[in-house]
Amino acid sequence: MAAIERTYTIPLRKEWLKAQKYKRAKKAIAGLRKFLQRHMKSENVLLGTHLNLEIWKHGIRNPPSRVKVNVTKDDKGVVKAELFGIKIDEPKKEEAKKEEKKEETKKEDVKIEQKSVPEARPAEVPK
Repeated sequence: MAAIERTYTIPLRKEWLKAQKYKRAKKAIAGLRKFLQRHMKSENVLLGTHLNLEIWKHGIRNPPSRVKVNVTKDDKGVVKAELFGIKIDEPKKEEAKKEEKKEETKKEDVKIEQKSVPEARPAEVPK
């Protein structure tokens, strides 16, 4: 099964009008995820950075009424969405190296904690 690529213009106004003014951008994000889950038939939806910034561009109270996105679904069922005209970034090798370094430091921390702790001395009683 090859990766599926589609372009959608997603209407968000009907979603965010259901929410209070101070929750509108959050509701728009939730509506976007719901739309992509329904149309791409997958629960695992990842939104791109530029798409997120576009929705939050005018603040939490005034998200866009519609947004155009490029969507891809890979063989594992992961759906990635990004703003129209922007390529979906794949994780770089540098990020993988950073993750490996983090794992190594965690292992070192565990080794340091496992070192023997000096025994506590009995409290001396004053005479």
